[in-house]
Amino acid sequence: MNKYLAIALLIVGVSCSKNTPEVSKESNVMLEEPIVKTVDSAAAGKHEGLALIEGADCLTCHKTDARLVGPSYQEVADKYSEADMDYLAEKIIEGGQGVWGQIPMTPHAGMSKENAKKMVEYILTLKK
Repeated sequence: MNKYLAIALLIVGVSCSKNTPEVSKESNVMLEEPIVKTVDSAAAGKHEGLALIEGADCLTCHKTDARLVGPSYQEVADKYSEADMDYLAEKIIEGGQGVWGQIPMTPHAGMSKENAKKMVEYILTLKK
């Protein structure tokens, strides 16, 4: 009988001591916009727009000089001018589809128009 009692206590002890993993809940909360200080960007010799691009998810789909999922930044710079700055900043914020193909660009609704313009400003410096 002691043998069965010992096994029962062992089972109860093990089952009670297991930590149940915390289930993560899905959320539609936007991640905070990357914060880049002008001083840090200038000190690093980087354009503030490039620092913002590197701090966001842009490089997942875009490269400077080659197509990835979306167009290269050089292609964008060659197609657009400073007159299109507001349009391109809105595209970054709202996302889009159809201009460069059927794969949609993810919206970045949490991004300020000011920071989106800094990104566009940097991209336009890559014009050939």
